[in-house]
Amino acid sequence: MSLTLDLDGRTAVVTGGVRGVGAGITRALLDAGADVVAVARREPETLPGSGGRTPRFVSLDARDPDAAEAFADGLDRADILVNNAGGAPFLPVADGPLRTHVKILELNLTTALIMARALRPRLLEHGGGSVINIGSVSGIRPSPGTAAYGAAKAGLQSLTQSLAVEWAPDIRVNLLTLGMVRTEQSHLHYGDEEGIAAVERTVPMGRLADPYEVGTACVFLASDRAAYITGSSLLLHGGGERPAFLDAATVNKEQ
Repeated sequence: MSLTLDLDGRTAVVTGGVRGVGAGITRALLDAGADVVAVARREPETLPGSGGRTPRFVSLDARDPDAAEAFADGLDRADILVNNAGGAPFLPVADGPLRTHVKILELNLTTALIMARALRPRLLEHGGGSVINIGSVSGIRPSPGTAAYGAAKAGLQSLTQSLAVEWAPDIRVNLLTLGMVRTEQSHLHYGDEEGIAAVERTVPMGRLADPYEVGTACVFLASDRAAYITGSSLLLHGGGERPAFLDAATVNKEQ
C-alpha cells in the first residue's frame, strides 16, 4: 500500500473553490499534484493558483441537480470531491425572509448531497475515491445568529456518516469540521482588525486558521495515508473555545 500524500494523476472537484476557504483548498490540492476543477456560480477575476498551476473553472449552481448531473457527465475523471460551497450572513431566525433561511440550508447541506450523488459514478470508475465535506463547529454547538447554517452543518455530519456506510469500501466520505478561518470576508463576522484580534485571543492557538491549512487537511484525507479513515470528523479549530464559565466563576482563577 502506498503511503504517499502525492495526488499526482488524480482529479479533484472543489465546490466554491475560487474564494476564501475554497481558494486555500484549491491551492493545497494543486501543490499536492492534483488536477483541480473549481466550481462556483460566478467566475472570479483571478483564479487561485500555485506553482504556476491554476484550476479549471466551471460555472455551476450546485443546488441544481440537473446541472450537477450534466457537469459530472462532462468530466473526464474525478477522484476527489470537496463539498466546500457554503456560508451564511448573520441573520437571526425571526429576521429576514423565510426563503433566505431555506436557501442557507440548501447551500450548506443540499448541495453536498446533490454533488456527491452526481459524482459517485465518476468516483467509482477508477477504483473508488474520496468525498470531503467541509463542516463547521456551528454544527456541533449553538449557532445564534446563524441557526440555519448551524443546522445545515449538523445535517452534513449525519450525511457524511451515512454515506460512509452506504458507499464503503469503494468511496471514503469524511467531514472536516472547521472553527474560525481568516478570509477576505472575516470582517463581516468579526469586525475590523481590532475585532479580529479580539476574536483570535479566544482561540487556544491564538489565531484564526489560514485557508491553506484547511487545504492541507483535505490533502491528507484524500490521500493514501487516510486509506482507512471514513465516516470521521476531523476537527480543525485551533483547540476550540475556552469554556465561558471558567472566566465567569469567582474561584480557581489562574494567577
